[in-house]
Amino acid sequence: MSRTQRTNEGRGRLGSVLSGVAVALGCVLFLGGFVWGAFLYQPYTVPTGSMTPTIGSGDRVLAQRIDGDEVRRGDVVVFEQSTWGDLPMVKRVVGVGGDRIACCKDGKLTVNGKEVAEPYLPEGKGAAATGIPTTTVPKGRLFLLGDERSGSLDSSVHLGDGEHGSVPRDAVQARVDAVAWPMDKFGMLERPDGFADMPGGISEPGPLRMMVIAIVVGMVLVLGGAAYGPVAKRMGRRRAGGRPQEIAGVG
Repeated sequence: MSRTQRTNEGRGRLGSVLSGVAVALGCVLFLGGFVWGAFLYQPYTVPTGSMTPTIGSGDRVLAQRIDGDEVRRGDVVVFEQSTWGDLPMVKRVVGVGGDRIACCKDGKLTVNGKEVAEPYLPEGKGAAATGIPTTTVPKGRLFLLGDERSGSLDSSVHLGDGEHGSVPRDAVQARVDAVAWPMDKFGMLERPDGFADMPGGISEPGPLRMMVIAIVVGMVLVLGGAAYGPVAKRMGRRRAGGRPQEIAGVG
């Protein structure tokens, strides 16, 4: 056996080992990303347009399962409140226990007397269609509004229901991190900076981006590793076909 043949065989074995490692690692990342996502995230279909333009009616979102104590101002949350309806609803948290909520001063929502910038509202519309008298959110509860204020059945509509229209923190099931469908709206939700300077600040995005990266990298490794064998064989045939035939001499 010639040195060239031995070298090619060595390279072939190394390539096979590396392709196997790539496939194995890819499977771990791919399946691990899905399992991680299934454990932390829950898909929801938004039933109404009360969160337009951030989230439209029929949009599918991915929401991270969290405890109610983790909720911060500005979060878009999925919750259930029996006095509001029997289905999960999606609204934005604008106040937590102890906050004084009012609307509107110069057309803007105020929290504890501070005007809040709300870039997520529909263009050309104020913070609320009717107005919210100064209301203090009870401890352990949340004040929620839809981004489409004129048509949202939110805390501003339920002010007379008791507890100043607020809902308990433990009513929250999850925090929306991203829109998954339709594709033209696919992406992570931005955290609103208007609440960043308030006590507690704003929440950090969940690990969804890391999960997506793990899944994509895993898929690339699996496909690349699986393709190595057929590609290497084809390249080997081409090299073998291109070699000149050895002619045996008579001694």
